[in-house]
Order: sequence, then structure tokens, then C-alpha cells
Amino acid sequence: MASAALADTVFVSDEQASLVHVLDGGNGQVTGSIPVGRRPRGMAFSPDHTRLYVAAGDDDRIDVVDTKTRQVIDRLPSGPDPERFAVSPDGKRLYVANERDSVVSFVDIPGKRIVATVEVGSEPEGMAVSPDGKTVICTSESTSLVHFIDAEKAVLADSVLVGTRPRDAAFTPDGRQLLVSSEARATLAVFDARSRKVVRTIDFYRAEGAPENVQAVGIAMEPTGKRAFVALGRGNHAAEVDLGTGAILHYFPVGQRNWGIALSADGQRVYAANGLSGDLTIIHRKDGSTLSVKLGGKPWGVAVLP
Repeated sequence: MASAALADTVFVSDEQASLVHVLDGGNGQVTGSIPVGRRPRGMAFSPDHTRLYVAAGDDDRIDVVDTKTRQVIDRLPSGPDPERFAVSPDGKRLYVANERDSVVSFVDIPGKRIVATVEVGSEPEGMAVSPDGKTVICTSESTSLVHFIDAEKAVLADSVLVGTRPRDAAFTPDGRQLLVSSEARATLAVFDARSRKVVRTIDFYRAEGAPENVQAVGIAMEPTGKRAFVALGRGNHAAEVDLGTGAILHYFPVGQRNWGIALSADGQRVYAANGLSGDLTIIHRKDGSTLSVKLGGKPWGVAVLP
């Protein structure tokens, strides 16, 4: 069992039960649950970690959870059918993918209003914002595009083709690279963020030892930015990738249809939410051991509070 100093609080959105499960990341104990809006999926913290934002897709809103009291204290407009979203580095805005309307909504958090919308490709999902706050990323599933949006002007700056059905996006901590997962093609595209060009494609489908039915969905970044972990969907594994070489270092067995994935603050534990088996897999990187925590419902996203 991990010491208290290394423990973290893990939040897991459950799109079937309309709640967020709360767990002790050190021992896997379920410590509570938070009722939220219908079909919660994407989650993200405020920069100071005092708020957890939860996309309630079937209620067209973002619920605001106080991370200390673990209660919903506010609601924000999101536009229709929110799925994933990103929080600006200054904590003043949310950038929300509205899947049904093919737009990205800019939400002013203090004003509780949508201040701009940007048209993107069909079925937008993955969202990210660069560490300097200047560029918003949106992936479009049906058109297999990655959209680069000017955050200040709220205009589309560029669109780049990637593998089929891109799902998630994440910047490295230094902002130099952008990672985009493609579910159906089972790839991880690595972009040079400045040039917006793909510099490497990591192909899970063609890799030696790849699990059957492999996909590529959620992305979690190591604090150093040297390695990334990718949820492999119906491949029922999570992969560890060396971003310097592009090598796939490990495949970790998890539950069925791993969608969301996150790391502990110290980078020593990986948390994988498994929608079809209704559980959370905790992977201990030191020895590769795993622990399955039964939650029920359909776990979707994971957010870790240090």
C-alpha cells in the first residue's frame, strides 16, 4: 500500500450512472460518489485544483465540483452535447467540443456564458490548449482532422489530416509537441506544434505484440513529457510510449474498452477507466502489477487530484 504522502484522489466519470466515483489512488478504496448531470464524460481541473469541471453531455452543461467538499456548486453553459473540453492556463475559459453541432464553444467561466463559437469538422471530440494559452486544439472524428484554433481571435487557423477517427489530444508540458490519438486507425500522431506537421506516427495496429482489436483513445502524459500512456480501447490494454524514440515500451492489461486514462502526480501509477467491464485498473509502474477496482456502470474519464 502506498504511503499517505504518495496517495492521490481519483475521480472517475460514469456516463451510465450519472455520477463521478471518488477513490483513494494509493489503495484503490472507493471513498464516495458525486451525483452530476446526465451522461458525464470529459473532466478537467481548474489550474489551482479547487474545482473539477464535468461535462454532462445529455444536460448540455458543465457541472462545477468543489474538490474539497465533493459537491456540485455551480453549472456552466456548454453548448449542445459536450464531450471533452480543455481549461485555459489562466483558468478563465473552457473550450468545449459540441459533438452534435460541430462547433467548439468558448465559455467565459466568471461570466458563465458562451462568448464565441468556432465551426469545425463533424463530431468534434478531443480538446487541448497549448501551455502558453495561444492555441486550442480540436479533433474531428468523422472528418479525421485536427483543428488548430487561434485562442485570442476565436478563429480556425489550420486543419490537418490524421488517422481515422481521432479521439484525444494532448500537448507535451513544454508545448513543443502535440499528440493525437486515432481510434479506428490505432495510431498516435506526434506533431511539431510550431510547424503543425506530423513528425512521427506510432502505429499500435502494426506493432509487434499488439493486442487484438487494438484502438487508440485517451492520452496521459508523464510529468517530464518523455513518455505517454495511451488507452487502447477494445484492445483491453494501455500502452507506454517513449516519445523520444517512438518505441512502444509496454502493454499493460486492463479491463474491457479502456477509454479514459490518467497518471498519479508522481507518475508512478496509471489509472485506466474501462467502460464495458465497469471497473478502474490501477497500474503500478514500479513492478507492472495491476489492481482492478469494480465500480459498475460505464466508467469513461479519469482525473487525478494530487
